Amino acid sequence: MERTPLDSATRRRMLLVLFVFLGVCFGAITARLFQIQIVQHEIYQAKAIDQQVRDTTVTPKRGTIYDRNMKTLAVSASAETVYIAPKSIRNKEEAALIARELSRILGVNEETILKKTTANNYYEIIKRQVEKELADEVRAFKKEYNLESVALAEDSKRYYPYGAFASHVIGFTNVDGEGIEGLESYYNDILVGMPGRIITAKNARGTDMPFRYQQYIDARNGYHLVTTIDEAVQHFIEKHLENAVIEYNVQNRATAIVMDVRTGAILAMATKPDYDLNNPREISDPSLIAELESLEGEEYAKRQMEIWQSMWRNKAIADTYEPGSVFKIITVSMALEKNVVSLHETFNCPGYKVVAGTRIACWKAGGHGVQDVVTGLKNSCNPVFMELGARIGGASFYEYAEAFGLLNKTGIDLYGEASGIFFDRNTIANGVVETAVAAFGQTFKVTPIQMITAISACVNGGYLNQPYLVSKIIDDDGTVVQSFDPVVKRQVISEETSAKVASMLEQVVSTGTGKNAYIKGYRIGGKTGTSEKIDQKNAQGIADKRISSFCGIAPADNPQIAILLLMDEPEVDQVTGGLTAAPTVRKMFEDILPALGIMPQYTAEELASLEKSVPDVSKSTVSEAYAALRSAGFVPSVIGNGDSVIEQVPRGGQKLAKGGKVLLYTEQKEAAPLVTVPSVTGLTPAKATAKLEAAGFNIRANGKDLTEAEVSAISQSPTAGSLAEMGSVVTVDFVHESESEWVSVDY
Repeated sequence: MERTPLDSATRRRMLLVLFVFLGVCFGAITARLFQIQIVQHEIYQAKAIDQQVRDTTVTPKRGTIYDRNMKTLAVSASAETVYIAPKSIRNKEEAALIARELSRILGVNEETILKKTTANNYYEIIKRQVEKELADEVRAFKKEYNLESVALAEDSKRYYPYGAFASHVIGFTNVDGEGIEGLESYYNDILVGMPGRIITAKNARGTDMPFRYQQYIDARNGYHLVTTIDEAVQHFIEKHLENAVIEYNVQNRATAIVMDVRTGAILAMATKPDYDLNNPREISDPSLIAELESLEGEEYAKRQMEIWQSMWRNKAIADTYEPGSVFKIITVSMALEKNVVSLHETFNCPGYKVVAGTRIACWKAGGHGVQDVVTGLKNSCNPVFMELGARIGGASFYEYAEAFGLLNKTGIDLYGEASGIFFDRNTIANGVVETAVAAFGQTFKVTPIQMITAISACVNGGYLNQPYLVSKIIDDDGTVVQSFDPVVKRQVISEETSAKVASMLEQVVSTGTGKNAYIKGYRIGGKTGTSEKIDQKNAQGIADKRISSFCGIAPADNPQIAILLLMDEPEVDQVTGGLTAAPTVRKMFEDILPALGIMPQYTAEELASLEKSVPDVSKSTVSEAYAALRSAGFVPSVIGNGDSVIEQVPRGGQKLAKGGKVLLYTEQKEAAPLVTVPSVTGLTPAKATAKLEAAGFNIRANGKDLTEAEVSAISQSPTAGSLAEMGSVVTVDFVHESESEWVSVDY
């Protein structure tokens, strides 16, 4: 059958249809290519890279934190991250094997690992900061089963050599290496460094191609911090602070700060109780553990977080408190600088002062009588300071408070610093009662760091410094990247006024309410405080909670160091700062001043009563030992019939008061019997000495003016009831029975 030739019109129509079809197809292809290559370029590029390239992050080593003498406080040790490549897992059996064995080795939940094996990627972290022993076990498992889907990468783990040491200052990191608290958080960007990368090409099966297709970008380790913290000073402060919390049954934690008054550098800062930086989420308080065990679900998680936050809270910078009589240092500085009082001007204290029709009592019933301003400070007399407040005036009082930095944060290099809670300008400018009560440190609040910074300005020549914790930032080679010089914000009072204040504070310790901070050979100044927590009242509407505090300076004739200690809610018979905080600060000074190279300079009177080191006569003949001890001012007592000394008690080098007894044992069978230490707490020095000597012990008496009637023993070491060698030394701390400085301000 012959074909009918197509006419030209038909051919044209067919060609038109063909061209239209081709045009539509080409347009569709062009549109799709435009969408893929232009509109969705980044999406498909990422997919291509994901199929062709494996990108692994290399964790940098976090910077080290040092004390000011380059002792390590926080360091990153080598560790590894264990991860899997889900896309490389060959089958369900391999996934189950990986989940089971990695759970066994690493202690990670098996179901969690099994879920990660189904992810659509090449990088799922199983566990970070894995130490070498466990990492090697993972490596052996990987090799035994020839698993390309299991891998390890270099990592690091934060380690704190001293555990809980300076925990509220140093802070800690989370599992991702990010700083959470303290310096670790504040300087995180400095410490963390810059991550590196390993970029590896993959073949069609998803496995790594040869090394020549790999690119390695080095990680930059973090920089290191050199802090102002002195490891020795911090240890001494923490030791005595922890003992004070126990001895005085402190309910709401205690805190202490040591500052270089000349620069604002923080040598030590501690809050007790604290927490272990290597295990910062461990709750050790049995009552809190029991409370958590009674909760479930969201209630459990919420309460647990509250407890953690409370544990980690740095009381020295984050909590405000009413400073009480310690604030009188600031008030007298204002008054002297404003020239509204002279040192020898007298005041009369009948036991109260009436201010705008309101009778406000002195803490001493019957009052202090006639006294000058120096004696008023020594006596911590409230009416004297109410009068000073009136002379300063509310407006000026506010301006000085602002100048001393009490209305603003100090700017210390830590997160979480609180600001003081003070009267607004108009209230105190027009409120004579408010000014009167504020003058002796009640009805407003400051933070401990604000308080010690202001007091340092009162004694350092008048200069308000910004407190700081980091002196410099260095790299791995020790090259200084950045240094931080002391920052003087302003001069608040003159050097002349400052010298007067320091001298007055020395008299508070030598003959005033601060006697229990006295140390032989050192010129210590300071001020006690006992404040009422007026915003916390019991069921009867009475504010019955107290804060006892003491701020000490040394040496008073050339102030270098200040210590502020406060105990929040001590529960003892007498909670005054003079009986609790002052003796504790004395113990701190006794340890830290020699450690800082500040050596004692004794007066003739102090030299006469000074303890001496016992000569070592343990290998001498009896006659030689007898002569040496007599010459040194000690009383020898020979026990046994031998010709040579086998043992002596106290041993050579121990301190003993002149006239102390040294036992010389000449026969081994007679050596050093153990006897029970009697209790001397509450006794006068004379009675305590007699009781200890009768029991066969020597006494080392700590305290000032031990011949005065109101002095009594407050603590002893070894403790009563313990066993100690006959003839050994029992150290007894004596305190003056300080009168209360607290007075109710419920007006």
